[in-house]
Amino acid sequence: MNSSTDRVTIKDVAARAGVSKGAVSLAFNHKPGVSAATRERIFEAARELGWAPSATARSLSNQRVDVVGLALCRPARLLGLEPFYMEFISGIESVLAERSCSLLLRLVRDLDEEVAVHKAWWGGRMIAGAILVDLREDDPRLPALKGVGLPAVAVGHPSLTGPFPAVWTDDASAVGEAVRYLAALGHRRIARVGGPADLGHSAIRTRAFAATMRELGLEEARQIATGFEEKEGARATRSLLLAADRPTAIVYDNDIMAVAGAGVAAEMGFTVPDDLSLVAWDDSQLCRITHPTLSAMSHDVHHFGAEVARVLFDVISGTRTGPHQAPTPTLTPRGSTARAPRAGG
Repeated sequence: MNSSTDRVTIKDVAARAGVSKGAVSLAFNHKPGVSAATRERIFEAARELGWAPSATARSLSNQRVDVVGLALCRPARLLGLEPFYMEFISGIESVLAERSCSLLLRLVRDLDEEVAVHKAWWGGRMIAGAILVDLREDDPRLPALKGVGLPAVAVGHPSLTGPFPAVWTDDASAVGEAVRYLAALGHRRIARVGGPADLGHSAIRTRAFAATMRELGLEEARQIATGFEEKEGARATRSLLLAADRPTAIVYDNDIMAVAGAGVAAEMGFTVPDDLSLVAWDDSQLCRITHPTLSAMSHDVHHFGAEVARVLFDVISGTRTGPHQAPTPTLTPRGSTARAPRAGG
């Protein structure tokens, strides 16, 4: 386009999409009044024409809608090493990019700081909404943020998310699948290296693991809570393998700890999978390049992050209030699992 008179306008987008200029404005401000299908048609027309609302026009709005907030209560070093959150954030960003929006990311020390950050963002009109993660049982963030009217989506089982719409996967069913698979291979002593005990999804997995072990008549489950870090996964694995009644299979709550556990097993003279079977949660490239490759509970974390972002935009526009269940993680068997060693192995 060679002159100012050739510039694409909101009128052009409306004509391409077959709607009014007002409908285009509602769609890009994520307000009620247009259906999800119409909103997507408007976004597609805007992409085809190369049009986006100007920053000036947006700043005149009563509510800023081009930024989404995400605060994470975890060490920066761990965040950089953990494949899950890198994939999760990339999924969120893929949807934000479609809508010319941005992610405001902040690492915080504790939940009180997270509440303060969200209140400051929302009170200062810096964000249109937020994504809440790592929910606790009776999480203090929920009433505090609901009280200020923050539009948010909570990543966790609906039993944990209180007044906020939930986006979740069925962790209990996934844990049950892992235990049943190992039991079918003949394992009777199965242990779990879990995440922090105060995390809601860790508690759900803990209960489901113990219940499935009892249901199958297996030996009492030994579970160790950790902070998800490599060194903690290694320490927990060493403790389990030094026990007189050591497990013949271990399920880990993330891939980093499973890789560390495989290293400890090798150091102690155990062969994976002949002496010890391992299963990781959240399949990643780490699981596929480790030798032997790690069996893992697989789900598309990038797609999960994208779903979370889409649900948040529905919340902001007032078109969604209920939970959204993502596909349940499923077991992908690889080289780290085999039949249980014979008695005395």
